[in-house]
Amino acid sequence: MAAAVASAVLGACTGAPQSNAPARGLRWVPQTPPTAAGLRGLSVVDADVAWASGTGGTFLRTTDGGATWAADTLPGATGLDLRDVHAADAGTAYLMSAGEGDRSVIFRVTEGGRAWTSLYGIPGPEGFLDGMDFRGPRSGLAYSDPVDGRFLVVETEDGHTWRPLPPESLPAALPGEAGFAASGTGIVVRGDRVWFGTGGGAQARVFRSEDRGRSWEAVPTPMAAGAPGAGIFSLTFWDDLNGIAVGGDYTKPGERAGNVARTEDGGRTWRPIRGAPPRGYRSGVAYVPGTDPLLLVAVGTSGSDYSRDGGESWAPIDTVGYNAVAAAGPDAVWAVGPGGKVAKLRIGGR
Repeated sequence: MAAAVASAVLGACTGAPQSNAPARGLRWVPQTPPTAAGLRGLSVVDADVAWASGTGGTFLRTTDGGATWAADTLPGATGLDLRDVHAADAGTAYLMSAGEGDRSVIFRVTEGGRAWTSLYGIPGPEGFLDGMDFRGPRSGLAYSDPVDGRFLVVETEDGHTWRPLPPESLPAALPGEAGFAASGTGIVVRGDRVWFGTGGGAQARVFRSEDRGRSWEAVPTPMAAGAPGAGIFSLTFWDDLNGIAVGGDYTKPGERAGNVARTEDGGRTWRPIRGAPPRGYRSGVAYVPGTDPLLLVAVGTSGSDYSRDGGESWAPIDTVGYNAVAAAGPDAVWAVGPGGKVAKLRIGGR
């Protein structure tokens, strides 16, 4: 999404009310990384290893479950906002900066961040990278705001070379339609299937592909729409059919209308949920593998919420504002936010 919108989202986060009240066996345990950067990128490998990224070209890593974090900056990139990170393992990660034109770049860091390479940059002034996701250690896709009237999607199969998919394979964008780089989680890659969410136009839509992005369809959703800051900000799928979209309007952080939708057919159709929605605009959502019943967690500027019924109803965790959430298992759920905020979710007696 355009830089003005991205900056406004970041500014809205800093004014979120704060609370540490536990809710039904779930509570965030704050951790203390050595940075005050605004954090939006988050990737969890396991209960020990997680990476995060944010403003000022900052990225950070833990290999001991968050007991300690090491922070660093990409050389020469202190003016970039690293809105997304994908960790291949404890030593290797992909970082994505978001911004207009040449401020949108994909990097690869190795040796725990000691070595880095610039892999891909938006070739013209129109693009604005919004997020990326991977199906394996080296194979993934990233998406950008429309260029010449169509969303730009780029792919890699080897983790090094990125190339744009044919633009004619994607439906035309609506007037004002774009993605949101609020957490880097507006795109999901699962095997051959790919989904990414949009907003800013007359409809908030999900673009879906079942053939690794060779062909696409754009599906309308009941999410908030019709304003530059309204739409889908994050997606999660826990199998090929079942998924959740969250978002809303970031200029109305407490507004519940149109902030969540559900699919049960692989994104072909989306519907409102049947129960209580999250308590406002939400910029990130994740499912927690290995939980029964399945645990879903959503975060945003006004707090975090959880669901135990496939996203049909939501209850509060607390009112601390976070930007992104990611999970690899019950002992591996983190959230990040403004001012270097990092927390790990404690579930029950864990």
